[in-house]
Amino acid sequence: MINKKKALLPLPEPALKTYKGMKLPVCEPTQWGNEKKYVKKCMDTNWISSKGEFIEKFESTFAKKVGAKYGVGVLNGTVALHLALAALDIGPGDEVIIPTFTMIATPNSVRYTGAKPVLVDSELKTWNIDTSKIEEKITKRTKAIMPVHTYGHPCDMGSIMKIAKKHGLYVVEDAAEAHGAIYKGRKIGSIGDAACFSFYANKIITTGEGGMVTTNDKKLAEKMQLLKNHAFSHERHFWHKLLGFNYRMTNIQAAIGLAQTENFGRLSNKRIENAMLYNSLLKEIEEITLPPSTKGIKNVYWMYGILLKNWSKVTRDTLRYELASRGIETRTFFIPIHRQPVYKGWFKGSFPNSEYLCTNGLYLPSSTSLTEKQIRYVAGTIKEIFSKRR
Repeated sequence: MINKKKALLPLPEPALKTYKGMKLPVCEPTQWGNEKKYVKKCMDTNWISSKGEFIEKFESTFAKKVGAKYGVGVLNGTVALHLALAALDIGPGDEVIIPTFTMIATPNSVRYTGAKPVLVDSELKTWNIDTSKIEEKITKRTKAIMPVHTYGHPCDMGSIMKIAKKHGLYVVEDAAEAHGAIYKGRKIGSIGDAACFSFYANKIITTGEGGMVTTNDKKLAEKMQLLKNHAFSHERHFWHKLLGFNYRMTNIQAAIGLAQTENFGRLSNKRIENAMLYNSLLKEIEEITLPPSTKGIKNVYWMYGILLKNWSKVTRDTLRYELASRGIETRTFFIPIHRQPVYKGWFKGSFPNSEYLCTNGLYLPSSTSLTEKQIRYVAGTIKEIFSKRR
């Protein structure tokens, strides 16, 4: 149940201070490979825009890593979602089912097509869309389901694919946070009709900005490649039969992405190792719920998130401010879509689990390159804060 006395909206961001020489951002890029070498090659050869050898290499290499046949590189994860929906001919009058507990890019990408996002609450066990509530939201206008693999934990894709097949719906996975995640032996990126990844600077695989759609459907991949490049016709360059977009990834982005993908396993596994260390250090604090772990599912812990139980003497915002004063940056969990000012009046219904997650959740420093010393410092500081409130 929600503690009604707690405000849903978080306090303003606390100022991050340096404490005893320590200042830990919530996340920063990790570059362990050929990033500089490949970018230098782009510069030396002058292939710095949306053509060059690294584009197709990155697309095919990343797609293979996530178990898909095809990859379509784009500017960022948001346009990856929009491109996938547009290529599936989703538009005005259509509806797309999404979780309300997600980042704003998910519903916005639906709106860009002219379609309407339809919200479903999340479950507290995994923080993902509650699949038991999807079918009640399906109407004759429903065209697709867009599950979000929250913070790196895969959704119940078995149930989602069954529902989609039963009702003739597309499945477009928002996999922005799930590089390397696995659902019951199947890699995230290869299950739905399409999966959309983000390569923003805080992601496990990053190109600074960037994104990709992966799919096993050759025709869909070809259509997305066409649409992302203004839909230039094959027979004539300045001849356009479809409404296209300028969503092209640059060769420099792809160069960084290829170097990152060469370290795909190392980067994703280190995120998991860091999470396991956090778990071992924080498990004795009764007021904290640790991130979800499900048998048969590989959570890659894009962000290491925790929930503070309603009866905790330390509130989520109090913890954030105290950590910031000690040089530790955090972020609150997502504010649900039905609570966003831009969507005021759009949605009816109750979404108690999403509001609970929003009110009580935060994530800790989660960079791949975190050291054991840094993680122990964060955990030790949290323990100290809680011990003073007992």
